[in-house]
Amino acid sequence: MLPNHFDEPVAATYDDDTDVRFSEDHLAMEAGFLAGLAGDGGRALELAIGTGRVALPLAALGVDVHGIDLSEAMVARLRAKPGGDALPVTIGDYTSTTADGLFDLVYLVFNTIGNVTTQDAQVATFENAARHLVPGGCFVVETGVPGVLHAQDGLRYRVFNHDDDHHGIDEFDPVTQQMWSHHYSRQPDGSFRRSSGPFRYAWPAELDLMARIAGLRLRERWAWWDRTPFSATSTSHVSVWEKPSG
Repeated sequence: MLPNHFDEPVAATYDDDTDVRFSEDHLAMEAGFLAGLAGDGGRALELAIGTGRVALPLAALGVDVHGIDLSEAMVARLRAKPGGDALPVTIGDYTSTTADGLFDLVYLVFNTIGNVTTQDAQVATFENAARHLVPGGCFVVETGVPGVLHAQDGLRYRVFNHDDDHHGIDEFDPVTQQMWSHHYSRQPDGSFRRSSGPFRYAWPAELDLMARIAGLRLRERWAWWDRTPFSATSTSHVSVWEKPSG
């Protein structure tokens, strides 16, 4: 079982994030991208469905959305939202937990593949996604290109945010491909609360090999949900792998 880093109090404030991925315009774009892969009347499975940030807009487009998530606290937030109690969710570790039936689309977004902190478990995630796909179905992963390229101090630290209310620092270990995202957030009383989460970063080529091990092949890769071409300067990628139909 994976460790749960998204229980209380993280779940309580998760939807307060000011990242562009939480905006209505972005969610319309992301849901539209995913709906196009699921097809009319298609079935989609979100690994780490969480509070339904993506699942609910996708369901609103007519996709039959199911989910897997380890955190009951996050899923409770989904259940409290309009329409959230209608989405089937299986509580468990998405590297091995199964949902009922097969799907046209499986997706794992917002750097969540990195929450699996070993290579074996990341491969298991790809294999579990493949098991849930119909022939011709797609597995989508959105994640960052490792920021170690831009880190300071011997490739160890990278400051990704620094303002009056939040300081964000990524810490890298290039030997093990482990990283930690450290957040220092101002509290109502003026103090700062630190929270840190472990990740394992992987290059796009390594993810392609994981997909190949799972019997999937790369169909397309973009820098962002708007289908900006992926390039040497891209800081993120949205990758689509397909399960062969033959």
